[in-house]
Amino acid sequence: MSKQNATELRSAVAPRITAAALLIAAAAALGSAPASAQVRAGSQEVDVYAGQLFGDGLTDTAISGQTPELDDDINYGVRYGYNVTDTFGIDLSLGHNPNSATSLAGGDIDLALTTLDLDAIWHLNPGGRLVPYLLAGVGYASADLDDPIAGTVNGQPVSIEDDSGFTLNAGIGAKYFATDRVLVRLEARYRYLDGIVDAFDDSLNTFETTLGVGWTF
Repeated sequence: MSKQNATELRSAVAPRITAAALLIAAAAALGSAPASAQVRAGSQEVDVYAGQLFGDGLTDTAISGQTPELDDDINYGVRYGYNVTDTFGIDLSLGHNPNSATSLAGGDIDLALTTLDLDAIWHLNPGGRLVPYLLAGVGYASADLDDPIAGTVNGQPVSIEDDSGFTLNAGIGAKYFATDRVLVRLEARYRYLDGIVDAFDDSLNTFETTLGVGWTF
């Protein structure tokens, strides 16, 4: 990722990270009292979520004088969690981002991004109705470009296709147990993508904010 793209990403994402962290901290202060709804060893969770993904540069080289970017767009998915202990759990999540490649000489091209993640999750207040948490994990990301990105580099014609690779992520969040069975989940997640195009590729640093509704059993 170029220095300019990194600076722009930090400028766009930093206020959102701060806001998400403050919201989660405030919620934790209000919801730290013990309650019958809580994280329990051996319990399982399933939730659906939706939110926003904030993109980054797709290549490390300008194509026809412009550097392609992954746009900011919605993302959504489903998660399954298993709580090994009251404090430690494992999350498996499948996400989809119907996005676009932008900053192209020939106009935007639809680009769908699908991710599969396995995360470790640490609950900070497992006995409360509201449970802040930290998570980190690894996964697989696959991109689907509707058409190749075509242009020139140093006067030579190029055609760039979609690709797949590994992804790393880390984040913070909070689960609010509305009842013994129903929970609401707020999350802010940083994601590293090891390139999603097959030429002149650059690693991506993206940011996701999501809100989900789930069930525990």
